[in-house]
Amino acid sequence: MINQTESLQNTRQTKFLLLLVTLLALMVLEPFLFDYTGLKFLLEIFFSATLFTSIYAVSGKKGTTFIAILLALLKLGTTWASGFISHPLINLSDSIIGIIFVAYIIVLILRHIFKQEEVTVETIYGALVVYILVGIMWFFLYQLTEFLHPNSFSVAIDPATESKKIIFYYSFVTLTTLGYGDIEPISAPARSLAMLEAIVGQMYIAVLIARLVGMHISQSLFKK
Repeated sequence: MINQTESLQNTRQTKFLLLLVTLLALMVLEPFLFDYTGLKFLLEIFFSATLFTSIYAVSGKKGTTFIAILLALLKLGTTWASGFISHPLINLSDSIIGIIFVAYIIVLILRHIFKQEEVTVETIYGALVVYILVGIMWFFLYQLTEFLHPNSFSVAIDPATESKKIIFYYSFVTLTTLGYGDIEPISAPARSLAMLEAIVGQMYIAVLIARLVGMHISQSLFKK
């Protein structure tokens, strides 16, 4: 019984690591699977698995878990529907539900992090997960902006590239403030979102993650 309890605790302690690995794998595989129709189907399956890995990472109280599952199912439905049916309302719904779902997961993970009395490696993993999820949330925000304000972005790269792939790339380039200049926000809402994402990205790394890492190192030295 003790071994089962310890095994369950160890599993819970790696839930953020599992989500982090899943998100990183999704980002690595996306360029290789997106351009091929047959393999793109695998990308949708992998993305679906990522949704439920997110639910597992924030699972706890029945109420919050139920809401996360409901939002994940709605996102799953719109994602798969958009793959088979090209309709503006489906794409609009997919972006809106994506924003709500990712924002909800971010809030739950941050709430968990701030409740911890001791900073562990798993806490840092959770903070890193939030950083990636912020980039994904802004991807949906940019998609929504492009839907409401067409041609909000000027693209210097191959125009034949699908807009989703371009916007996903642009979101993380902006989050990390790399700013290659191959994509430029043109409309006022797109520019505002880009500025806000860059500010959030830098402040998050400088304030939260740096603080957590520093506290973890300090605690480790104190225990010695």
